[in-house]
This record gives sequence, structure tokens and C-alpha cells, in this order.
Amino acid sequence: MNMRFWALMVTVPVVMAGKGANERRLTVDELFQLVESSSKTLQQQKISVEFANRGIEVARAQRLPDVNATLSASYNGNVVVMDRDFTNANGYSSPHFGNSFALEAQQVVYAGGAIDAGIRLSELQRDMAVAGQRQTSNGQRFMALGQYLDLFKIQNRMLVYEKNIELTKRLVADIQAKQQQGMALKNDVTRYELQMETLRLGLRRLQDQRAVLNHQLCNTLGLVDTMILPDTTLIDKAFDRSSEQWWQTEALASSPAVEQSQLNTRLTQQQLKLAKSEMMPKIALIAADNFSGPFTYDIPPIDKNINYWYVGVGLKYSFSSLYKSRRKVQQAEVGISHSQQHQVVVAESLNNQVQQAYTLYEQSFVDLDIQRKSVLLAQQNYQVVNDRYLNQLALITDMLDASTIKLNAELQEVDARINIVYAYYKLKFIAGTL
Repeated sequence: MNMRFWALMVTVPVVMAGKGANERRLTVDELFQLVESSSKTLQQQKISVEFANRGIEVARAQRLPDVNATLSASYNGNVVVMDRDFTNANGYSSPHFGNSFALEAQQVVYAGGAIDAGIRLSELQRDMAVAGQRQTSNGQRFMALGQYLDLFKIQNRMLVYEKNIELTKRLVADIQAKQQQGMALKNDVTRYELQMETLRLGLRRLQDQRAVLNHQLCNTLGLVDTMILPDTTLIDKAFDRSSEQWWQTEALASSPAVEQSQLNTRLTQQQLKLAKSEMMPKIALIAADNFSGPFTYDIPPIDKNINYWYVGVGLKYSFSSLYKSRRKVQQAEVGISHSQQHQVVVAESLNNQVQQAYTLYEQSFVDLDIQRKSVLLAQQNYQVVNDRYLNQLALITDMLDASTIKLNAELQEVDARINIVYAYYKLKFIAGTL
């Protein structure tokens, strides 16, 4: 495609899809910013991260002491004392108002590592939520970019159609002039007019497709009554041509899927620690104070308050954990093996995806070179056939075929330029750096 034609493609105004819509030209960076601020899926992921942060606070609170207080007031009935065979019953008057206040504090000193493991588990769950947010953001950006580039393709196809419609109009005028001179048949004019109507129909279909796609992209970005205009300088950008190995290394370091698989392995390791902690004794410092009355452990009851307190060390051990928790430990060990194997599978899948995307990226440059040559040859062929037709050395069908070949070549070159952009950003999407 010559430079004059390409300049025409990127400067011709775009037909509005709807009346009253505001035009807004978006760069890729602005597109991504709108995705981040408007995506409902991303908003949900951000709430998940906040929920996980609250989980860390809950886990850390387990380090704090447990303090319990009870307060009660009661009505006490009289005391009856009798023999074991329910004879010789004697009644004693009892103070009727009873009160009780108890305060107990307990600080865990050693829990077999359960508290630290629980905190670390909550932190890893938060990291998983963050990685999930990154993965969702990566996917939402790529989805919007696909719509954006499809819009770009349609816009440029419309410009190619408009150019060919103008060219066909001039040819119709030339043929009509030749018909008046007796050098062309009416049928020749009719066939070219039919060709022009076909082009107009194709343009109208593209305009409708653009309106539908623009509406979908506006919904994705949270825009209302807006006609999105892609950044036309995007196809002139020099994209990174790093080696496949560079992309493989970048993907392993940045991919949210790899990060999630690694975090999942760490999660199962913490679950193993939690399972093992159940088999360990629990040690805590305890302190308590009890204030109550009346003293009912004497006959007759004594109408006085009594207060006593104590401090000490508590030890708790569950012997049932020796045969119950062992199975949990074995399950956790299997879970670690499973997550480690899954991590290998994810890395292998990522390697294949990067290799495929890189191959298609390199292929897109080859496709563009071929399409450029095809456009040049199609234009030369069209010019030759046009000259032959004007000199009555070619048929009108030859002209129509040459025109169709040129149109298709121009459309394919436009697509090839945008395909390079798409292939590059797909590489970034797979690598997790979009």
C-alpha cells in the first residue's frame, strides 16, 4: 500500500453510528484506565481482597488474651436437709438474695504453632485474592482491547470501502462518457453501477457492525452515548521484538496463574502445620477472680460475700489427636504433592501458550510484508487492466475482477497491521503484564 493511500485511511472522518453521540478518541492506556474504574467484575475482586485483609486481622487477634466476665443475681430458696431415705427432713432458712461476679483471663503461650500458621494462612489467602484480582484485571483489559481493535479494523475497512466507492464513481463517469461516444455499452455502465451498490451495501454493513461493537465496548467501559475512536497512531508504534526466551522468563515471573499455583503450594504447607499443631499440647497463663454470696456450702447458709482469686499455668492435651489428627496430616501431605504437581502443569501450559503466542506474533510481521506486496501487485494489476479496458483491450468483467482483487488486498493489509498490535498485546496478556 502506498503512503498516499495509507494517509487517506487514517484521516478520513468516521461515519457516526448514532445521532447525538459524542466522539471520544481513546488511547490503549486510557482504555485500560476505564476498564479498571468501570469493570464490575474487578470491583468484586477488590472487595474479595478487602475481605481477605479483614481475615488477617481476625487471625492476628488470636494472639490476644481471652477475657471473660459473668455477672448474675438470683433468688435463693430455703434449704431442706434429709436422710438418704428421704426421712428426718429439716428446713433451714437461707438468705434469699444471691449474687455472683466472675472474671477470668487466659493468655495462650504455646499452641503448637497453630496461631502463627493461621496468620500466615490468612496472609496467603490475601495474596491469592490479590493475584486473582491481577488475573481478572488482565483478562478484562484483554477483552476490552479485543473489542477496541475490532472497532479499529471496522473503522479502517470503512475507509477502504469509501475510497473504492469514490474510485468506482469516477469509473462510472468515465464509462458513461465513453458510452455517449459510442465506445462502451449500456450494459458496461449497469454492471459497474451494480458494483458500486455492492460496495455501498458492504459499507452499510460495516457501519452497523461498528454501531453494535461500539455499544458493547461502551458498556464495558461505563460510557454513555459515546462514539469511541481508536488511536490511529497505534499501528505505527514500534513494538518489542524481544526473543521468545525473554518472554518465557517474563511470563514465569509475572503470570498471575503461576503466582496462584505457587501460593496454593504455600497454603497447603500451612495447612500441614495446622494439622500437626493439633497433636501438640496447648499451654496458657490463666488468672481468675470470683466474688459471690451468700456462702451456700455450709448448713445453714452464711449470708456473706466471698471472694477468691488465682493465677497459674494451664496445660491441655488431646490424646484423641494421636489417632484423629494423623489422618489430617497425611491428607495435608498429599495436598502438598498435588499442589506442587499442579504448579508444574501450570508452568508447562504457560510455556506452550507463550511459544504459540510468540510464533503468531512473529508470523504477523511476515503476514504484513506479504500483504504489502499483495497490495502493490493488486494496484499494478488494476492499473494495467484499467488501461487495457480504456483502450478496449479488456472486458468489463476483467475490470470488476481487478477491482475486487485490489479491494480484498487493501482490506487484508489493514487487518495485518492491526493483527500485529493484537498479537503483541496477547503476548503481554499471557505473560501477565498487560
